[in-house]
Amino acid sequence: MSEIAENIRRVLERISIAADACGRKPEEITLVAVCKTFPAEVVWEAVAAGQTHFGENRVQEAEAKIPQFASCPQLTWHMIGHLQSNKADRAEGLFDIVESVDSVKLAGKLSQAAAGKGKILPVLVQVDLGEEETKFGAARGRLFEIIAEIGNLPGLRLDGLMTIPPYFEEPERTLPFFSELRELRNELQKQQPGCLGRGDLSMGMSHDFEVAIREGATIIRVGTAIFGHR
Repeated sequence: MSEIAENIRRVLERISIAADACGRKPEEITLVAVCKTFPAEVVWEAVAAGQTHFGENRVQEAEAKIPQFASCPQLTWHMIGHLQSNKADRAEGLFDIVESVDSVKLAGKLSQAAAGKGKILPVLVQVDLGEEETKFGAARGRLFEIIAEIGNLPGLRLDGLMTIPPYFEEPERTLPFFSELRELRNELQKQQPGCLGRGDLSMGMSHDFEVAIREGATIIRVGTAIFGHR
């Protein structure tokens, strides 16, 4: 077993333990292997180990990497980084889901690109809960308005919310951010039934995904625990 395969096995074991501890099923949680900055050869090791969901955060890097996996239709590619609206058309052609929609303007560009090809592109709205200058996301105060506007756009399927909390050495300190995202999701679904499709919560990374699972994460984005430090 390769090192990457062993790392994936360990992460899946951690997911199973965390899910069992809070009465959830491990299969409720999608593991996205974040392969940004890693070469295709490393990603192939993960594919060989059975990993099917991968995350990239730059369109330019994805354009060089994703086409190398055209022979693997079982793979799902997630855009998880900040996406400029002028790159929306390129992103739509590369990714199966865009998790980092942070404005109606960006959603509109993705809508035009997808609808123009007769496609439906799943998206998540990234919410800025940490309010850090280096992070992006829709402001919580405008979230309900943004969700309502995006929900009317053709070519998109709004499936849930995503957030990137501040980094803390103690994973438990991320709990309030994950809890708030879950509460926002629940309130949106209550006020605008059906507005979030699958109701996904994309939250949690290598050092804190157990906490995120406890708070209801359905998608976790894990890079370092699988591929090592960049």
